[in-house]
Amino acid sequence: MITIVQTLRLWFAPQRIGEEGETPDYRFSLANERTFLAWIRTSLALVGGGFAVDQFLPDLRWGVRVALALALLAAGVLCALRAVNHWVRCERAMRRGEDLPVSRFPTLLSLAVAVVAVVMVVVVVFGWAG
Repeated sequence: MITIVQTLRLWFAPQRIGEEGETPDYRFSLANERTFLAWIRTSLALVGGGFAVDQFLPDLRWGVRVALALALLAAGVLCALRAVNHWVRCERAMRRGEDLPVSRFPTLLSLAVAVVAVVMVVVVVFGWAG
């Protein structure tokens, strides 16, 4: 079992992954990198959404606005951290000839975004302005 410290070392020194197993077909490594970049784009969109809620909805009740903004910003942070973790885990699995790791994170992220979206729908429908 890999420890958190070992995982963090791989985040900041990815060349260490090259010491494990055999080099996979470069197409798989590039696909893994594209997936990483997709997660980063999602993270940036969530962070942008958090700032947009805070900046462009000044008439929204303060507590609702802050809660929505913080939920989106937190989801963006978690998504960015999960992106690098997923990249490392997949690269290691490919080098070792193991099955790719599965994750519940996409489900959790989807649920979090859905909850924020439902709250936003309620805010729009009921006009919870200041």
